[in-house]
Amino acid sequence: MRLQSAPRERNLLRGAANMMKWLKNPHFYPDGLPAVGLLFLRIFTGYAMAQHGLSKIQNPFGWMGDAPVPGFLQALAAASEFFGGIALIFGVLTPLACLGIMSTMFVAIMSIIMRGAPMVSAKPGDPSWEIAGLFFFIALTLFMTGPGVLSVDHFLFGRKKTPAATT
Repeated sequence: MRLQSAPRERNLLRGAANMMKWLKNPHFYPDGLPAVGLLFLRIFTGYAMAQHGLSKIQNPFGWMGDAPVPGFLQALAAASEFFGGIALIFGVLTPLACLGIMSTMFVAIMSIIMRGAPMVSAKPGDPSWEIAGLFFFIALTLFMTGPGVLSVDHFLFGRKKTPAATT
């Protein structure tokens, strides 16, 4: 019985090794593994932003309670978090979504810093600005790099053509 299962096990191992080679092949993915990395970054960040904005978008003009922030600014923040997150997931209008998220996170960071809170709190539940800072820099990264080829933006607008070098 052991002799019959050995070839099958070898075939399974060989198949798994071939699968790993195939997945590690940078030509398997459009534009290589960086495109897949940008896709995963966009999906996770977009989902997290949309979740943060979901409760806010249900009460867009008053989600901050008694805070002295005008209702239309609260609505802009809620929209940038929710709809910006959805846009990041699909990679559609990515620069605009990133600008909205960066603006919202910048205001959040500044309001927390002005209250004297540290970047990382000493106790769980205390105010800190690490998550807002993380979202800000992820949005900045996606703003600077673009959404990658695995996005609606790339499908609609394609790559920018660079002029040929003249000699």
